[in-house]
Amino acid sequence: MKSAQLPTGESLVFSLRELYDKYGYSRYKMNKFEEYDLYAKNKDFLISDGVITFTDTNGKLMALKPDVTLSIVKNTKDVGAFVQKLYYNENVYRVSKGTHSFKEITQVGLEAIGNIDEYCIFEVLSLAAQSLGCTEKNCILEISHLGILSDVMKYAGIPQGEAGKVIHFIGEKNVHELLSFCESLNIDKDKAELLAKTAKVYGTFDEVLPWINANLRGIADEKNIETFQNVIGALSEETYGGIVRVDFSVVDDLRYYNGFVFKGFSEGIPNSVLSGGQYDALMKNMKRKSGAIGFAVYLDELQSLNISSKYDVDILLIYGENENIFSLNKEIKRLMANGESVLAQKDIPEEIKYKKLMKFEDGEVKNIENNA
Repeated sequence: MKSAQLPTGESLVFSLRELYDKYGYSRYKMNKFEEYDLYAKNKDFLISDGVITFTDTNGKLMALKPDVTLSIVKNTKDVGAFVQKLYYNENVYRVSKGTHSFKEITQVGLEAIGNIDEYCIFEVLSLAAQSLGCTEKNCILEISHLGILSDVMKYAGIPQGEAGKVIHFIGEKNVHELLSFCESLNIDKDKAELLAKTAKVYGTFDEVLPWINANLRGIADEKNIETFQNVIGALSEETYGGIVRVDFSVVDDLRYYNGFVFKGFSEGIPNSVLSGGQYDALMKNMKRKSGAIGFAVYLDELQSLNISSKYDVDILLIYGENENIFSLNKEIKRLMANGESVLAQKDIPEEIKYKKLMKFEDGEVKNIENNA
């Protein structure tokens, strides 16, 4: 049952669509399924390995789509100097983290494909921050840059074939294992320490800027640093700037992602509720010339907070068999006017969690029990 405190489901989807419409993004509609080969070739790009497949009438192996980005890349074309700005509101079919079984999940997100510049990156990150704001919860948007991390890894002398392991340790914030692994590769101790310190960078733009300038200038590519500082600096000046954090432990697969990567977190939910980044490497793998950046909002994660919330409803209102429906409706509306959700029943349902138990009798509402 839906909580009155957190806008999920249709209301959140509507708010997100309204936000993306305002910035001129066009809604992209797609089929429920694609050829399985699309996902088989890019399995590591998917959130979940599980894919539901079936054989089409022509003998082709098809799949109910577990991901939207791959479908958009497959079904769009390079467009030259401008940027295709698209958003989607689609159902995907994958294994849910909460139930560990296949679920149909509503996913909302956007993609910008084409000639990606600093403003376009800023705009997408801005929309990610504003999307978190639509959940009306305390949120944090953590942003990293794989180009800068890759530059530090190259400076340290990490072999290309071992980059995936290093990225894994950084993503786990496991500095001890990172340093031990560097030692096993005979990496210079000072360079390994710099890599470990970079992995631990966390804070607001103003907090981390001095460290980046003091430690990474001359090591990371100057263009990567300037772009990162320009974009994060601009974000920090916005009204939502307080939720932006630099966190170099936010990483993703280097085979698909480059440049900015980011995750959004909402109070009370252990997993990220939003995730995105630049995926030029994926575009190249799929024989595309365009750049790309986008993100997805994971509504299943947001809805999991409702499932685990303390109450299913604010007020459970019990009424008798022969009560006047006009008087009952008037009292329900009065209670709702105070911002509380009201469930009217003739008896108490099993396993219902309510804040207040009330009874409507002889035209009046009486308090029976208060669990607040």
